[in-house]
Amino acid sequence: MPSIPFRMSRNRTALFCALAFFAVCVWFTAWQEPLLEQRSFVLALMLCVFGASLFVFARLAFALVFSGGLFLLLRAITVLKEQYLESPLMPADFVYYVRSSLFETLRRYPNIYSVGLCVGIAVPIVLWLAWHCDRRRFAKLRALPQALLRVAGIAACALLFWLCLLPSGPFAQVHARGTWEKMSDDADLTNFFVNLRDSSVHLPAMSDDARAAHDWQASAAGIPGTVDPSQYPDIVQVLEESTFNPAPYTHCDVPECDVAMLKPDAHTRGTGLMRVHTFGGGTWVSEFAALTGMPQDIFGPGGMYAPYVLAPHVRDSLPLQLRKLGYLTVAIYPTHGEFLNGHDAYKAYGVDHFYGAGELGLDDWDETDTQMFAAAKQVYDKLKKPGQPVFIMILTINQHGPHDDPMSTLPKQFQNLLQGLPPATALNFDTYLQRLHDSDVAMKGLEHDFLDRPQPTVLVHFGDHQPSFDNLMRTLPRSLPPALVPYQDYLTYYMIKSNVPGAPLPSYPMMDIAHLPGMVLKAAGLPMDGYFSALTSLRERCNGLYADCADKQLVKSYYAWIFNHLGVYQ
Repeated sequence: MPSIPFRMSRNRTALFCALAFFAVCVWFTAWQEPLLEQRSFVLALMLCVFGASLFVFARLAFALVFSGGLFLLLRAITVLKEQYLESPLMPADFVYYVRSSLFETLRRYPNIYSVGLCVGIAVPIVLWLAWHCDRRRFAKLRALPQALLRVAGIAACALLFWLCLLPSGPFAQVHARGTWEKMSDDADLTNFFVNLRDSSVHLPAMSDDARAAHDWQASAAGIPGTVDPSQYPDIVQVLEESTFNPAPYTHCDVPECDVAMLKPDAHTRGTGLMRVHTFGGGTWVSEFAALTGMPQDIFGPGGMYAPYVLAPHVRDSLPLQLRKLGYLTVAIYPTHGEFLNGHDAYKAYGVDHFYGAGELGLDDWDETDTQMFAAAKQVYDKLKKPGQPVFIMILTINQHGPHDDPMSTLPKQFQNLLQGLPPATALNFDTYLQRLHDSDVAMKGLEHDFLDRPQPTVLVHFGDHQPSFDNLMRTLPRSLPPALVPYQDYLTYYMIKSNVPGAPLPSYPMMDIAHLPGMVLKAAGLPMDGYFSALTSLRERCNGLYADCADKQLVKSYYAWIFNHLGVYQ
């Protein structure tokens, strides 16, 4: 029959076109990864998906088109998100963007919307052609053997896919990278699939409810405030990104290592060393802890992606508590709000108004502290209403790495400051000190604006993770008490000031950043609900520590109390 040669020709043509299409997809996906092991990793995953598709659909050409197109589409989405939203694609995006901000994002970025429409039209047509022009495989087998073969094939491909994703599996080297690297380098597809496992979240080990009630029932009533509601102070909180106190470092023995913003004065209510839970990057987890009173690492590896996977489940936080007390809550951000889900995360934390770089008229990633503080003051003046206190959270980025610009670009007074260090290390530290000086000058202006006035105000600023100095920071000698040496890479500072007289805040050898919101409420004299009352009790009973508390059973009962009884995370 004349139709048979035509059909055979059509099938072969379809298979040839499908192979060519799959090869193109490999080139634009796996082969765009920077390193050979990353390319091999993505290619292996593509082959696993192809194999599973073949056994699911029993059509060779269609499986090639489907699997290759799936990875090509994923790559296209990562490129669009990087281009327009300035953040990498993560598995959580397919949950939280669809649920919370997809349509708003499409509305603000019509190019993404247009691409989405084109893909929505083109993909079904291509898949229909591949299916229609292909022939069914395994058709010569009887029903039961065919079913067993297909099920076994699907299971084998799924197993291989799972093995590739194991941190100890055949691609262990791909998995063995820091979180910041996984979220900031050019290995977009590698990072996406690695994050499938890294983004898992689980609650920490807890005691039974009876033990929790015994340990924490006394905190359930909360703590009354000490200030009349008509005198609630404004609260200005500054997260100084990548900032730490350089004084404990052995080689930092010049006057530039001793800056005013890190020294107590007449306004100071509390200051000291603060323990954070990230190093070299990951400011977003410090934001999470400073606003919610929970360190991200108690939630497992997925906690590192707090703005995506933790923020939507938070049911109590410092901004939420302040809103209940009548505060207007504001965030001032140095990047666009879409970066690392910042806008949506702050909304979940309880912030009423979010101002990113675009809304502030600033160049994202390039703002000095002076620019950020001036923008914050303008926003405050615009939003402040008589009788309503304001909470304003400011994130700076002046200290963000790298710190290795040529020495000649530094002001002369900061060139070759530190002696006895290797040239690369000295360059990084000198650059840091120059930027710290700029932050110090800017902080003086912020304190003048908010503390040198009659309006009651609490001003808080604190450091974030230490910068890595191109992986040189950990090698720098420093002078610390022996008990703090194990935490030396996770130590920064906090400073709480007020223009209203009050008792000094408790001090500790090292305070966990998760206790900062409780200290802020205490400095402001504000009432605390049952959650912050329990957090305060934990701080007092654990001498400023959190998960590192010596009484592990107390910590387990605390977790049972706040998660099972109070429902602060759901």
